[in-house]
Amino acid sequence: VQLQASGGGLVQSGESLRLSCVASGISLRFRDMGWYRQAPGKQREGVSCITASGGSFYYASSVKGRFTISRDNAKNTVYLQMDSLKPEDAAVYYCATVECGFGLRQRANDYWGQGTLVTVSS
Repeated sequence: VQLQASGGGLVQSGESLRLSCVASGISLRFRDMGWYRQAPGKQREGVSCITASGGSFYYASSVKGRFTISRDNAKNTVYLQMDSLKPEDAAVYYCATVECGFGLRQRANDYWGQGTLVTVSS
């Protein structure tokens, strides 16, 4: 099983990026999916998640209104559209299978991607 995150890069404050997470060896069709981020010296933060049906979402208050999570089960892919980026959004972003409800919950049988680096200059 592999979750391949991509789409990170260096942008200026106010610009946008779209992260992708492509799964292999597992069908995401029946899995809630989420994105975490971790900046140097900070705790990991659950940023957003989406249920398997795509009908429910969660966003951390720090990104609500700026980030949009979506999924394409036919492509076995989850996306995170990040708009109006701020320097405080800079981090390594990870996708993972999760339980998505009032936040992201990790379980023993969940999977993680390798992370993609987002850098935002002011």
